[in-house]
Amino acid sequence: MRLMGLDVGSRTVGVAVSDLLGWTAQGVEIVHINEDKQEYGLDRIAQLVTQYEVTGFVLGLPKNMNNTLGPRAAKSQAYGEMLTQRFHLPVDFIDERLTTVEATRMLVEQADASRKKRKKVIDKLAAVLILQNYLDAHGKLTRQG
Repeated sequence: MRLMGLDVGSRTVGVAVSDLLGWTAQGVEIVHINEDKQEYGLDRIAQLVTQYEVTGFVLGLPKNMNNTLGPRAAKSQAYGEMLTQRFHLPVDFIDERLTTVEATRMLVEQADASRKKRKKVIDKLAAVLILQNYLDAHGKLTRQG
């Protein structure tokens, strides 16, 4: 079982994958997309799905702070539908509120990275946090059995 975590934005998709046991998430790369031009990077995602033998996807669902779904969440759900249609693999969503904030804080505190450097890795780190949070919440059910 290897899952791919995605942090979907309007210009980039942060990509992370789990280890084979589903315990940890590792950042892979940032795929550049352009929603305005309907360029979603699915060919690159397909290469990564094959390379890592992915069996499912976990997408961050950017809920509003009051737990409602806004336009960005709808776009993430639409991206998930594209993944389902193209790959015929399960797609799950996890609340990603504050993951980018958490990723930024981690980079500032732990790596002391400049703003320019943070911008190059923030989406990948957000994808790692999305996937790791999912693994922590859902993986325990299968690990205890």
